[in-house]
Amino acid sequence: MSMQETAPFWINAAARISGHRAYRNQELLLDKQGIRTDEFLLELYNRLGLEYPKWFKMDRLSKLGLLAAELVLNPPSDHELRNPFEWGIVLANRHSSLDTDRKFVDQLAEIPSPAVFVYTLPNILIGEISIRHGFKGEQAFFIQEEFPATLLVNYVSSLLEEGITHSCLIGWADILGESYNATLYRVSRVREDSVHSMPFTTTNIYQYLYHEQGAVS
Repeated sequence: MSMQETAPFWINAAARISGHRAYRNQELLLDKQGIRTDEFLLELYNRLGLEYPKWFKMDRLSKLGLLAAELVLNPPSDHELRNPFEWGIVLANRHSSLDTDRKFVDQLAEIPSPAVFVYTLPNILIGEISIRHGFKGEQAFFIQEEFPATLLVNYVSSLLEEGITHSCLIGWADILGESYNATLYRVSRVREDSVHSMPFTTTNIYQYLYHEQGAVS
């Protein structure tokens, strides 16, 4: 019997940003077709009413992931009251930081920007989310060709079973050119919402990632 079938953990919130659409759980918050990715991300930033000047200095992967994290963590749950070491972040993507790496390589003919170079690692996204929300727990970033649902469920379930981690932000955040997808989940040891909370299984995270309407089930 697999770990995800026996461990009583819960997806308490989910968010998906892809194809110029942004969802929080099953709710479509923004649909802006016919514009470029950078414009869409700025539209979503404004739609969420964020006031975080550091966002404008980030690379596109960090902007995308931070926006998805805002959707998952807002409205606030009990994460603001918990020990920051009880919060983990476990993410994955396909293209690592290639979107930013290409920009940095293009600058090598002149004087490359240190502000671009600092983002040539994908786990910088985890750092940006941690700074924004004050999380100091377990962190991991996996590079996989496809969404590693089983890996994420087993890895995060192990963290929650150990007892140090109470909640974890997990999922997929990937961008290259005009193609992008950020799908994040807030997973905890407790069920927070009888309407939106779902068992933490590979089936449920797969369904949310690939369902066009953003439905968890």
